[in-house]
Amino acid sequence: MVAGHNQYAPTDGISRLRRLITARLNSRYDCSIDADSDVTITCGATEALYCAIQAVVGPRDEVIVFDPAYDSYDPAVRLAGGRAIHLPLEPPHFRIDWQRVREAITPRTRLVILNSPHNPSCTMIDRADMLELASLLQRHDLLLLSDEVYEPVVFDARQHCSALGIREVRERAFVVFSFGKSLHATGWRTGYCVAPSALMKEFRKVHQFNTFSIAAPIQEAIADFLEERPDYIDQLAGFFQRKRDILLAGLGGCGLAIEPAAGTYFQLLDFSPFGEGDDLLWTERLLIEAKVALIPLSAFYADGRRTALLRICCAKRDETLHLAADRIRSFLAGAARRGSGV
Repeated sequence: MVAGHNQYAPTDGISRLRRLITARLNSRYDCSIDADSDVTITCGATEALYCAIQAVVGPRDEVIVFDPAYDSYDPAVRLAGGRAIHLPLEPPHFRIDWQRVREAITPRTRLVILNSPHNPSCTMIDRADMLELASLLQRHDLLLLSDEVYEPVVFDARQHCSALGIREVRERAFVVFSFGKSLHATGWRTGYCVAPSALMKEFRKVHQFNTFSIAAPIQEAIADFLEERPDYIDQLAGFFQRKRDILLAGLGGCGLAIEPAAGTYFQLLDFSPFGEGDDLLWTERLLIEAKVALIPLSAFYADGRRTALLRICCAKRDETLHLAADRIRSFLAGAARRGSGV
């Protein structure tokens, strides 16, 4: 700000930041994204998701969404006049049922929304999934909105399979990323979208009359940081895996059924060993009795199903993770002594 970066930034984002983005993505996914025509900086990833949906979805169009799903997808589809077709991912593995996808596609299907690493299930798709998707996109002339905001946060030596990494998918996709996630600065509200120039042209028409442009000093600051620390984003996996492991160690042996998160900075906890229960009631009891706030997985399903799964955030200070684990353990020990689930 002192240096004078206080006027409107270009609507598609400052050139220096867009070039840093494309240099990393082109190297990582062996593609040739153009910084001028294929990248737009947005007010967080949520604005990018919204603009992509508004750009290509119209009245009576159908959009395939996989539940549990981030909660902005469906409202954005409805605001565009479309209809979200919710296909459930079944726990504990949350794999896509491709036969079910094929059966859901109709002449009105316009867009598929995919999220990997997946919030809230903490799972990831693999290359076989992406190739299956590529076939469907081509066969039915569909577009893809790939929500990859947790792209660098993958654990146990896994590799993220991006829509940018497969040409047949990349040519039909809006791919959304988040500096808020990768720089631990969600309050800065800075994300970006990558798409082929023809799709990006339509995207920018929505973006221009939505936020128009994103805070100039924030973009300059991010560009400065990425120039100084070009390896920073690719070190996030180790940083957050350590956080996940602190939480898992703290909850070890307490009776919960836990499948270690494959990615994101969340972890699912399965309370079914303490009774099938209701995730809303588990959430309420943990909040009131243990003073720990978790999110019920049912909040991310359109069909209102209840589960015994709750999402906890690992993006906390170490002492907070230790304290949360201790409180959950004490709560469960008390419930076991009373012989009471929910």
